[in-house]
Amino acid sequence: MSCAYLAFTERGLALAQQLAAACPGPVARCGAGGPGLDEWTAAQFAASDALIYIGAVGIAVRAIVPHCRSKAADPAVVVLDECGRFAVPLLSGHLGGANALARRLAAVCGAVPVITTATDLHGLFAVDEWAKRQSCVVAEPERIKQVSGALLAGKCVHFTTDWPIQGTPPAGVLPAADGSADFALTLTPAGQALHIVPRIAVLGIGCRRGTTAEHLEVAFAAFCRESGLAPQGVAAAASIDLKRDEPGLAAFCRDHGWSMDFYTAAQLRAVPGSFTASGFVTSVTGVDNVCERAAVLASDGKLLLPKWARDGVTFAAALRPFAPDWRWRDDEP
Repeated sequence: MSCAYLAFTERGLALAQQLAAACPGPVARCGAGGPGLDEWTAAQFAASDALIYIGAVGIAVRAIVPHCRSKAADPAVVVLDECGRFAVPLLSGHLGGANALARRLAAVCGAVPVITTATDLHGLFAVDEWAKRQSCVVAEPERIKQVSGALLAGKCVHFTTDWPIQGTPPAGVLPAADGSADFALTLTPAGQALHIVPRIAVLGIGCRRGTTAEHLEVAFAAFCRESGLAPQGVAAAASIDLKRDEPGLAAFCRDHGWSMDFYTAAQLRAVPGSFTASGFVTSVTGVDNVCERAAVLASDGKLLLPKWARDGVTFAAALRPFAPDWRWRDDEP
């Protein structure tokens, strides 16, 4: 987690520096030759995972209001008073990790973490915090309240999963007997449940020379729509080294925030398994299949979706190893 600290006094600056030694990040003092409040907030809202203000809660609230978008996109925001007595998570307590960060910062300086999210206060399972702990994405953040609201009302919630989940489900959380679930751990969302999507898919890509990012984007949307794959589940991409200098491919992956691995034809040929072979692809690249082999090699896992082809673009998806468990709080072993 990338943190950024802003203090308003010398005493606050000293506390920020103490905290930054434990939770690293740049430290600035507002005014006195340092950045202005609005300037700093705008820059760090876009660049950092967490903003830590050392000062009054009201100052931080007024500063962040113009930048707040949604719980799925906002960074964590935590405020500590300059005496280091209280650590208050203001924004993105679960998905952004502000609650956990407040506890961590409080432990550094002996502060009291002031946690106000209802599930935490009642010691109940927080599905969004669990998703973050399992390195997953919440596909429909607006549905979180359906799960949390039921638990807070004393009801049980039910889940389905495409992977075995290690450990014992938290209190009030039960497997769905009839397939009707309140939340689901899956890469292929369907229905009205809250879908928790693991970011474990690697997208294998093949394309004609000169294919634009826009063309790849249209093809990717069709691939996801027809296969049912949640685009949020893709974490990286891979292809043959002949595509290393394709600007459209580079832009497409950059727009999605994916790292990109490239392999030689010899490396791809050496990947064990059964793949969709093409004589034409072999004549051009030296290997019978690019997208499937690249996805499997980059993921170190198994093929999920075989070769899909449309208008000069091929996609395939493979899965990285994934072993979810029921841990959802940072204080759990």
